Amino acid sequence: MSLTKQITLGLTGSAQVEVNDQNTAIAYGSGDISVFATPAMIGLMEKAALSSVDPLLPEGYTTVGIKVDVEHVAATPVGGVVRAQSRLLKIDGRRLVFEVQASDDTRVVGRGTHQRFIVKVDEFLQRVGSKK
Repeated sequence: MSLTKQITLGLTGSAQVEVNDQNTAIAYGSGDISVFATPAMIGLMEKAALSSVDPLLPEGYTTVGIKVDVEHVAATPVGGVVRAQSRLLKIDGRRLVFEVQASDDTRVVGRGTHQRFIVKVDEFLQRVGSKK
């Protein structure tokens, strides 16, 4: 069975969030200013990539994030909206490479690449459970 049969290069995904007190640098402990946190931006980028491929996988499979290489280039204040977009650049077996970008209402706030790996959920959870 081909896990990537329905997944094609150029596939896009998106996700958005309003900046609030729970996703600021202060809340994440990643800074002392009340602006959208870098870890929150990365999570939003991952969500965009996840949303594009997971619905196309066979039942019982999902993707997990394995690498993120992004820069956070501009701040977004509380009340702003951040939108992330992903575009699939490469399929290497079960490894998927995405270009990701995040923007607010005025400019690009982050960009880079993100890699995800296709896993069989039950086998993945077994391996994780064996670490207890």
